[in-house]
Amino acid sequence: MELVTYRGVVYPVQCDVMGHMNVQHYIGAFDQAGWHLVAAIGYKPSWLKERNWGWADRRYEIDFVDELPVGSLFEVRSRFLKVGHTSLTTHHAMYNSEKGTLSAEITAVTILFDLVARKSTPLPPEMVEGAKAYLVEASV
Repeated sequence: MELVTYRGVVYPVQCDVMGHMNVQHYIGAFDQAGWHLVAAIGYKPSWLKERNWGWADRRYEIDFVDELPVGSLFEVRSRFLKVGHTSLTTHHAMYNSEKGTLSAEITAVTILFDLVARKSTPLPPEMVEGAKAYLVEASV
């Protein structure tokens, strides 16, 4: 199952010299979508301070499909592809809201990260179960 995890608009300051959204802003939107996706399965932002748990991205595979010029409205739809012991493999697809077309997509491997020990930590059981409820077959 996919969730809408982010909506945005392309501002002039986000565009490069060729007039479309620059790569760094695609990544920023995907990163914000990722936070909303893990929140949907039980991660709480308060855990940053309470448990010293954050997230560390380990791998990205990204495809840029169609440009998003200034003023474009877009949304990111996200899903889980794999649930590991300490990691989640996610897929995020960015769509041009007006045209309904795919603009970019990313597959990311992200680990739950102990901010004190500076290493991965096991996903809590409730998050594993929550992610499995949204798990879909990889098709990317």
